[in-house]
Amino acid sequence: MAASGNDAKFFTRGKIQEFKSELQDAARGKDKKFQKRKTVLKKIVANITMGNDMSQMFPEVIQCLPIPVLEIKKMVYLFLVSYNRVRPDLIEHAIPHFQADCEDRNPLIRALAIRTMSYIPLPSIMTALIEPLRHSIKDADPYVRKTAAICVAKIYLVDFRLVEREKFIDSLKDLLKDANPTVVANAVAALTEISDRNDTMVLKFSFSLAAKLVAALENCSEWGQIYILDSLLNYVPQTPDEATIMTERIVARLQHSNSAVVLTVIKVLLYLMNYIESKQSNDYLCKKMGPPLVTLLSSGPEVQYVALRNILLIIQRRPSVLKDDVKVFFCKYNDPIYVKLAKLEIIYRLARESNAAIVLTELHEYATEVDIDFVRKAVRSIGRLAIKIPPAADPCIKVLLELIDSKVTYVLQEAVV
Repeated sequence: MAASGNDAKFFTRGKIQEFKSELQDAARGKDKKFQKRKTVLKKIVANITMGNDMSQMFPEVIQCLPIPVLEIKKMVYLFLVSYNRVRPDLIEHAIPHFQADCEDRNPLIRALAIRTMSYIPLPSIMTALIEPLRHSIKDADPYVRKTAAICVAKIYLVDFRLVEREKFIDSLKDLLKDANPTVVANAVAALTEISDRNDTMVLKFSFSLAAKLVAALENCSEWGQIYILDSLLNYVPQTPDEATIMTERIVARLQHSNSAVVLTVIKVLLYLMNYIESKQSNDYLCKKMGPPLVTLLSSGPEVQYVALRNILLIIQRRPSVLKDDVKVFFCKYNDPIYVKLAKLEIIYRLARESNAAIVLTELHEYATEVDIDFVRKAVRSIGRLAIKIPPAADPCIKVLLELIDSKVTYVLQEAVV
């Protein structure tokens, strides 16, 4: 906190000529531990953040590239990423420094160099990046390898022919077998990004590779887990036993605290269930998916809504997942209208003969609410309920007749229809 408080003083509009003079003086004089240049660069970065044009500082900032201080390199690289399009003629002077940093002893500097180069979409930089990137993919340090994986995806956006010509996609596939889970997750993310933009590229995973990806889940970040789980949709089980084994390995992820991870696990389980012949196994998985979905409803309204939309899709495919949990979808007085409408559709979908009475009572109550759209849909749902469950038709008609007697215009319109 103290550091950020001290840095606040840099956020004042500065004059370019003053910054130039300060950097030149620091380069000529004694700049112990490069403190003067670090201070000036902080001022320049602060001005960039505030939207002030600092592109005229290009020649002086590039001269700071050889300084062997990570913090200074980060600021210089940030400057180059911000203004590379403004001065493409000068950016080439930075190439030798980039290449030197790609061979630095510090893995943070090696990773920073290739990441920065991948952010600069100029042909000369892309060409200069080929060999350093090839070495970085095989670097001894996992931090450099995981950075290199993402860099391949970034370069693909700029020049896909270069990536294909240099066979970087094959290198990414080799990284899927890496011993480091974070490297694996980044390789999966990069391949997914590339395949989404390439109509001819189809990812196919074998059982052994899929099993290795699942094994990496335990030590991945939340987003890494999501990428890996999503990638399992590229795996086609060859036997029902393979699909069963895979579900057993990922079903424990349903207990994860992150809602995105839980929903992705459910998506993969639903996919794998298509290849499982045992009804008992499928019923077990449906039973396991119910509680995590219900837990998502205790989140904020935005997360609730996303969960509800996913639940609606799930119960259309597998109605047994939440067949005994209709009550958890009953609306609360303080639910936003978009949550209420989503819950209403799910209540109708989960209605069956055994719970028709309590569902009808709930819908009748909703029909007396004040929100017109919600009331209209509730009345409409009563009519749909009568058609869906014939034994409940008479009670539904009775409720509709009561609503007609209320003489409320919009209720009357829906009830008559």
